[in-house]
Amino acid sequence: MSSKANENLLIAYDFGLKRIGIASGNLLTGTATPLNTLVVGSRLPWNKMDNLIDEWNPAQLIVGLPNPNKSNTISTKADDFANNLEKRYFLPVSRVDESFTSRAAESRLREYRESGLMKNRIKKEHIDSQAACLIAEQWIHSRFD
Repeated sequence: MSSKANENLLIAYDFGLKRIGIASGNLLTGTATPLNTLVVGSRLPWNKMDNLIDEWNPAQLIVGLPNPNKSNTISTKADDFANNLEKRYFLPVSRVDESFTSRAAESRLREYRESGLMKNRIKKEHIDSQAACLIAEQWIHSRFD
């Protein structure tokens, strides 16, 4: 990893037990862009996440927590994932309530298809990375509220 992080960039994660949606966020523009969706097998795909961190060199990581006030398997695993990111990359990791981001992401993608901005069929991978965009945007906009 390079030594100086880009203070204007962040990476957001929509953590799931089967897939992790990933997006980049830019503090200067207040926007986020879908990057990738990684498949989670028996282990987390750390090597692919390492490559994204090396490529983007963010100063901040954001993890969406589903139902953060409830103690359930997915919330616990998402929080564990956030803790592992902190330990692995030595970057600040913020947690954001991501309740309903997948539904909102699917709705946004449907609008893109209807307007012609998106040509292909909507796949689960698209929803996951778009949900990561919403997580990034939510965190960015919360900084200015």
